[in-house]
Amino acid sequence: MAVAKPAGLLVHRTHLDPEDSVFALQIVRDQLGCWVHPVHRLDKPTSGVLLFALDAEMARNLGDAFQAGRMKKTYVAVVRGYCPESGVVEHVVVVDRPSRGKWVAGVGPDEATDRVADDESGDGGPARVSAPAPAVTEYERLASVELPVSVETYPTSRYSLVRLSPHTGKRHQLRKHLKHLGHPIIGDVRYGRGAHNRYFRDELGAGRLLLAATELQFVQPRTGAAVRIVAPLDETMTGLLGRFGWTDAVPKEWIAAQD
Repeated sequence: MAVAKPAGLLVHRTHLDPEDSVFALQIVRDQLGCWVHPVHRLDKPTSGVLLFALDAEMARNLGDAFQAGRMKKTYVAVVRGYCPESGVVEHVVVVDRPSRGKWVAGVGPDEATDRVADDESGDGGPARVSAPAPAVTEYERLASVELPVSVETYPTSRYSLVRLSPHTGKRHQLRKHLKHLGHPIIGDVRYGRGAHNRYFRDELGAGRLLLAATELQFVQPRTGAAVRIVAPLDETMTGLLGRFGWTDAVPKEWIAAQD
């Protein structure tokens, strides 16, 4: 079962948001009327493709595919500045490791499965131990824009639309790698730039993290069929594409049909 998770929705219950009572996992269970297993996770502020398995064996098989890099994941983000046209970031990131008796973000079990891929996760409990880990992200600039507004010290402000393909799945990998490039994702309150985040929120009506998991491609473990799942961008992100003249820069499947 694949769903398009909206920004602001947790995948499952977490100590980071103890007052949250609505979770993608429970919504899908209630809709299907059966137990489901999350195969991977997305940050609460990240939107896009979220995959669930309907039995434990499929969860293990798909989890193995995630861990082995056999899942092709595509994200899109709006970032500060003119990002380079393309490249690969190979930069070690610090990830959380499990400690005895505790579940920690992006590594340990949740209530449905004990093998859930990190995949830009960040919905788990507090970490006890941190360790560096290699991480690789491929990126491509799809479009750019220069606005006649002074957000920081320059008289104009530049932004880019970037396609991201993580080859590994470490916690906050994409957000950390874009910061490392010097082009943090707009709306990222942890790794981004506050002035630009506020400008997009207050002046452009885009108060969310501008990062979306748009596509997931893999081989179905039981049938061998090639599967491609697309989650169209939400109203906030499609609105920015139109405002900046970027609509033709993305595949047409990424734009949701208008009612």
